[in-house]
Amino acid sequence: MTTARLPLFPLNAVLFPGLVLPLNVFEERYRTLMRELLKTDESEPRRFAVVAVRDGHELSPTAPGLPDRAAPPERGPTDGFGPEPMDAFHHVGCVADAATIRERPDGSFEVMATGTTRIRLLSIDTSGPYLTAEVEELPEEVGEGASALAEGVLRAFRSYQKRLAGARERTLATGDELPDEPSVVSYLIAAAAVLDTPSKQRLLEAPDTAARLKEELKLLRSETAVIRHLPSLPAVDLTRSPTSPN
Repeated sequence: MTTARLPLFPLNAVLFPGLVLPLNVFEERYRTLMRELLKTDESEPRRFAVVAVRDGHELSPTAPGLPDRAAPPERGPTDGFGPEPMDAFHHVGCVADAATIRERPDGSFEVMATGTTRIRLLSIDTSGPYLTAEVEELPEEVGEGASALAEGVLRAFRSYQKRLAGARERTLATGDELPDEPSVVSYLIAAAAVLDTPSKQRLLEAPDTAARLKEELKLLRSETAVIRHLPSLPAVDLTRSPTSPN
C-alpha cells in the first residue's frame, strides 16, 4: 500500500475523486500551507489531504465559501479540533491537487483543487504551523455488477433531479451529458445528491464501486420518495444546468 505525508485540510464537507473543490483560504495556518504548496514547481502536483470533520466538532472558519472576517487572525494547528485531532476527523478522505493557487492583496488565497485519490489517515503530526498526516492510498475496486448498477443509479438520479426541479421545469442534464464509467458515476452522484455529511462519508468509504452504487440507489429512491411527498422543497443548483464531474 502506498503511503505519503501530506498537509491536512479539514472541511465540513466530503471531497470525492474527480470533483472540483474551490476554496477561499484566509486563516493564517492555511495561508502558510498554501505558501508551502506554491514552492512546488508548477509541473508537479500540489497535493494536500482533505478530510471531513465529524459531527459535534468545531470546524475552522476556513472552508468553501466566503471568509469569516470576524474570525481570529491566527490559530494554532489544532485549534478547534481538540487535543486528539484523529478523533475529530473521519479517517477516510481524498487527496486534492491544487491546479491554481492565487494570492489576493490581503494575503488570503483563492484555490481551485480537484479530488484525485481516496486515502486513509494513519497518523497526524501537530508539531508544525498546520496539520500534516501520514496517509495510505485506498485502491478503487470495481466490484460485481458495477456496470448494471451504474445504469440503474443514473435512471434513479434522473428521477431524483426531476423531483427536485418540481413544477418549475428547470433544465435537467440528459443521459448524453452524464458519464457511464461506473466509478465516475458513483463519485459524481455521491457529490451531486443533496445528502448530509455522514451519508456522503459512508459513500466515500464504500469498499468498492458496486457497493457505493448499491447504497446510492437506495438513497436516491428514498430521497425521491420523500420529495414526492414534500413538493415545496427548494430545488438546488444541480437541477439548473448539466451536471459535470469537473
